[in-house]
Amino acid sequence: MVELKNKCKFGEANVNVLLSTLTLYYKECERFLRVGQQTILSPLVSISLFYVVFSISIGNDRPNVLGVSFMTFLLPGLIAMNCLQASFAHSSSSILMGKIMQTIYSDIISTPLEAKEVVLAIVLASVTRSFLIAITCIIGFSFFVDIKIYNFLYLFIFLFFGSFILGCAGFLGGCAIEKFDGMSAITNFILLPATFMSGTFFTIQILNPVLQKICEFNPFWYMIMGTRMAFIGKADGSILTGIIYLSVLSIILFFCCIIAYQKGWKNLKQ
Repeated sequence: MVELKNKCKFGEANVNVLLSTLTLYYKECERFLRVGQQTILSPLVSISLFYVVFSISIGNDRPNVLGVSFMTFLLPGLIAMNCLQASFAHSSSSILMGKIMQTIYSDIISTPLEAKEVVLAIVLASVTRSFLIAITCIIGFSFFVDIKIYNFLYLFIFLFFGSFILGCAGFLGGCAIEKFDGMSAITNFILLPATFMSGTFFTIQILNPVLQKICEFNPFWYMIMGTRMAFIGKADGSILTGIIYLSVLSIILFFCCIIAYQKGWKNLKQ
């Protein structure tokens, strides 16, 4: 993808940049809200299935984890996992569909927006989708499970950084991949294993010291661990380290997306 250098200017480039960015952001949000039953409600069904299966198969037989029941420990991890996957799916599909359907020229590239504004609008739409999923799941499960949120600030911080990072990763994937098969491969062989094996179903305290050290470099583990901390009030790692690590990674990936959009990771085929 290549950012057009000589874009159409209205007047003397007196374009309201904020309004233009918000317009693209609104368009991206409208895109996933049109199929809300698939993009918002579907993760709730997926989480419910996981929760019911584990509840039936394990029940109260498993000892407490981090001082709470296993099912209480599990639910925040499932919510975080689905939010991260949804954020990646939105930004990657937005770019990839535009490339395949040849609509990205008129919808994004030809607009009077710089690279950072395009990236910000698409990634923030991914973050919005993740937050809507989290809110939907919390409300939905509150009718059947006693859900407590001990720290709303931590919930916002880790859910935001996690969704932002995966939104940027999806943007980069959309720039690099040419077909849906390639994106499916990334989702199935990288994203799914990374989220499944990053503390969604277990605490790293059960791992040997070497694997625990490896997990401390795993951003997915910090995303899930921090989100769980907001729900149960306990964590198996450093919250401050997680915030610093994820914030730095967010900035790095954001600038990588800007460069990829400006320079054209893989030029679009005319």
